[in-house]
Amino acid sequence: MGGGPQGSGTGGPPQEPPAPQQETAPTSRRSRSRSRKERAADDSEQASQSKDTERAPQSRIGWSPYDEGPRSRAPLWFAIGGVVVLGLLGGGLAVMWNAGGPSTAETAEPRRTSAPLVSVPPGKYGFAESRSMDPEAITVKEIFGSKKTFTVSGRAYEMTITSKDKKCTDGALGDKLQKALKDGKCNQLVRASFRDKSGKVIGTVGVANLTTGKTAGKVAKSGDDKNYVKPLTGKDSVTKFLGSGSGGTKIWTHGHYAIMVWFQNKDGTKPDKKGSKRLFQAIDDITGATVFKALDNRSVTGSPLT
Repeated sequence: MGGGPQGSGTGGPPQEPPAPQQETAPTSRRSRSRSRKERAADDSEQASQSKDTERAPQSRIGWSPYDEGPRSRAPLWFAIGGVVVLGLLGGGLAVMWNAGGPSTAETAEPRRTSAPLVSVPPGKYGFAESRSMDPEAITVKEIFGSKKTFTVSGRAYEMTITSKDKKCTDGALGDKLQKALKDGKCNQLVRASFRDKSGKVIGTVGVANLTTGKTAGKVAKSGDDKNYVKPLTGKDSVTKFLGSGSGGTKIWTHGHYAIMVWFQNKDGTKPDKKGSKRLFQAIDDITGATVFKALDNRSVTGSPLT
């Protein structure tokens, strides 16, 4: 059987008789002198290594979309099959993004203002914890804003089309997702599609209104490469390609809301490392400037963003 070293045995080579004391004393003193120097050198080396160890984590400055940490909503892109399917909605090749950000059951904690507005209920999402505390219906204008074009840190985007689905299941693909929406008593689903200025990145963002954070979490957990927001094709020359080719999908929650995204390259190809980073940045920019801005406000005030 394997294992670590065992204790010393009882046998061993015969021991040599000790040398006379007068001969060993100088050697012993020199040995002790060397030991002190060696110990000092070892202590110095260990201290240096300890400092290097403490400094190491600080060298990782900023966030990379390829990190597996909880610092961003941006997801990671799994490997996709190379076949490009130029078909109608649902004919695209979807993958489920792994959580490079918060788990599918939650998003980052909402930002709370310091202004004394109202008494915010306890809980991570305040009023947005449940529909009973946040009863006013969402609108396309509130969630996505009224501006067709907007800029985030110099990066320009355009909203090309919006939709308010009569039935939540009309804006979702996949039996599991549709069932979760029904079970969660989804009463609203709004969607909008976007493109970046270059026309290389296109995507759809959807927000579903569920009864509670628990039911929204079940919607998020139902998401996979066969259950995702239905891409909303635009009438322009760029977002009309939404839903064809390869795409990436993800579902998060914010209280009783489920936020669903589908993003892709315009030509439907699998993104390389640089392309993936561009997609993640677009998702972060677009949802941060629209959806999460509106839902953070509801968490704190219990009212729609105006």
